[in-house]
Amino acid sequence: MLVAHGSTVNSQSSAPTRRLADELRGRGEFAQVVAAFNLESPRIGEVLDTLDASRVFVVPITISEGHFTEETIPRLLGLSRPQAGTDTTTASSYPRVQTLKGRRVHYCHPVGTHPSMTDVLLGRAREVVNGHGALPAATPDRTALFIAGHGTTKNSRSRESIEAQVTLIEQRGEYAEVHAVFMEEHPFIKDCLGMSSQPHLVVVPFFIADGLHTVEDIPVLLGESAGDVAQRLADGQPTWRNPTMRNSQWVWYAHAIGDEPHLPEVILQRVREMAQA
Repeated sequence: MLVAHGSTVNSQSSAPTRRLADELRGRGEFAQVVAAFNLESPRIGEVLDTLDASRVFVVPITISEGHFTEETIPRLLGLSRPQAGTDTTTASSYPRVQTLKGRRVHYCHPVGTHPSMTDVLLGRAREVVNGHGALPAATPDRTALFIAGHGTTKNSRSRESIEAQVTLIEQRGEYAEVHAVFMEEHPFIKDCLGMSSQPHLVVVPFFIADGLHTVEDIPVLLGESAGDVAQRLADGQPTWRNPTMRNSQWVWYAHAIGDEPHLPEVILQRVREMAQA
């Protein structure tokens, strides 16, 4: 069972998860492969009853361990609450293998916290610059890289996967600067243009889907007018034009990571990890 947020306002939000389910189903390695969502059908709390298998692996198609993975999904699945006196703020306080409705349910870790995400993010940064007429001076040593996440005040762990990636990328020394920025937490995406003096900025959204946040909200936060974004979207055009000059700096904006070819392998690795539990 692949589990994701879904959306009530943008159908593209669930598209990567549905594609991943289709691909894994086609491989024939599982008796059933289903997608389930919090805000769309089929719903997380309803899907378990439709499965015939006696063993179910639940994989969050999300970026981080946060409110959604630590509170919403366990509640909707019906995972048992931690015993009295234990820490109730993390998913680790819920047993990750439980028997629910006669099935053995294995609750896996999110795909976004997998170690391979570092290479995925760096690959996105290189692709967007090399694929859009890079300026001669747009070398990594003259570029600030921004990893953009959602962030939330509901759970402090939401930002940890983004900050961990910033640290890992900094250690590689490829970029002059590496920063984490967020939609709903400080430092904010809208402030990234003033955070660096480098002549080139590359913004990589650490999101699964090219949905509402990545296609509409973030381009506006980076300085596009809401009207222009809406018009481009209606015309079937990219809502951000690479590169765009902002405050005497060239800004590139990449796609979300949901169409990465190796994401099915990441899902399988998450399953194998929990299969031993």
